[in-house]
Amino acid sequence: MRNKDSTGLFNFIAPLYGLFFTYQKRRYAKTLDAMQHYLKDETILDVGCGTGALCSALSDRGLAVTGIDPASKMLFIAKRKNKDKPITFVQADATMPLAFADKQFDLAIASYVAHGMQKEMRTMLYKQMSRVAKHYVIIHDYNANRSPLTSLIEYLEGGDYFHFIKHAHQEMQECVSDLQHCFSKVEVVQVGKRANWYICTPKI
Repeated sequence: MRNKDSTGLFNFIAPLYGLFFTYQKRRYAKTLDAMQHYLKDETILDVGCGTGALCSALSDRGLAVTGIDPASKMLFIAKRKNKDKPITFVQADATMPLAFADKQFDLAIASYVAHGMQKEMRTMLYKQMSRVAKHYVIIHDYNANRSPLTSLIEYLEGGDYFHFIKHAHQEMQECVSDLQHCFSKVEVVQVGKRANWYICTPKI
């Protein structure tokens, strides 16, 4: 999902991310409570799982969760934080072909991953998530309601945040891979002051 340099950065900051695990899990649990009607499926792929806070919140709902991330140190912390939960963690980059079968998971979700990529990488991300998900691809990410602090951080990180928040919905609707649209439908639901769920229906 990330280029080599950014994966190195996430490995470096993994211990700091781990300090926010409980806070992140609590925030995710609140969102999942509000959006639970989308979580009736059984198998979930968490793309860019980081330290596993979302995986943990999903597992608490009795779902079979697999988390993937290219940063090995993020996964080390994720496994430690979730050592008593039946979660599978795999080191993998979702902008490359994933070693999962077509439609292997009922649902695939990526939280605060897409905005940090350039558009071409997001297209590859959407393609892989659409391929492995049966029912929904959920992109949990920023909306256009900016905050000064987030804007500063994202500017310093050098991602594609500013373009993403303006064009995310249209970009997902227009995503094309192998001469076919990635998604047949894209619905946008605001789940926080500065966050949306972009709920995408994969092509069959």
